[in-house]
Amino acid sequence: MEFTERYVALGDSFTEGLGDTDPQLPNQVRGWADRTAEQLAAAHPRESFGYANLAIRGKKMKQILTEQVDTAAAMKPTLVTIYAGINDILRPRVDIDAMLDGYSAGIAKLTAAGARVLVFTGFDASTSKVFAGIRGRTAVYNELLREVAEVRGAEIVDYWRFREYNDWRLWGVDRMHMSTPGHINMANRVLEKLGETARIPLPELPAIPVRTTAETLKDNAAWTREYVGPWIGRRLRGVSSGDNLEARWPELHTPVVPG
Repeated sequence: MEFTERYVALGDSFTEGLGDTDPQLPNQVRGWADRTAEQLAAAHPRESFGYANLAIRGKKMKQILTEQVDTAAAMKPTLVTIYAGINDILRPRVDIDAMLDGYSAGIAKLTAAGARVLVFTGFDASTSKVFAGIRGRTAVYNELLREVAEVRGAEIVDYWRFREYNDWRLWGVDRMHMSTPGHINMANRVLEKLGETARIPLPELPAIPVRTTAETLKDNAAWTREYVGPWIGRRLRGVSSGDNLEARWPELHTPVVPG
């Protein structure tokens, strides 16, 4: 098996690591990509290994393609993971065909640079009362992405079919981003796709609390006030939670497991 020597992660909040909080790290998050890189570095110790993460929360497809892809290609990566397009799908209007045309060109740049490219399908949100409405859009996106991957020689990490994410304990309090166990599970899924034997132990999940109808309504109201309202407000103002953030790991470095 060919070893990855230079791994660059691209995308939005999914890859930046939101939901997997670590105050000691840049942007105070860790995430599945960091965890994957840590396992690669530990399994194949060598001075030449490097990892960069250019993902920034809130980025849409065009921003990821224009701000991250060329930078990544210049690093001559042997592995790239990229997750893009879901922030576009969440907008009221989106041209999915045009979006995937751009994505195809971006992936072509990465494969031409010599990288093994892993792309992610969108999650099947059919169990979410809030996001189930985008299921049809996501299915169309996924089908077009499968075609792009076939043409461009990329590989699919099939998030759409990861049914374990129907367990809401793998999601953070904002119900939009994975929790720490969710990120660990995703890292293991990626390691599996790469053909690596290393796995990260999944922490024991808490018991599912029994909630009364009144308690559930109260929880939902608090969630709407604390997370949904601000999220909608940012979109109405045309701003993003990542507007003032820099990439967490903009240059290749050797990752280590935090102590």
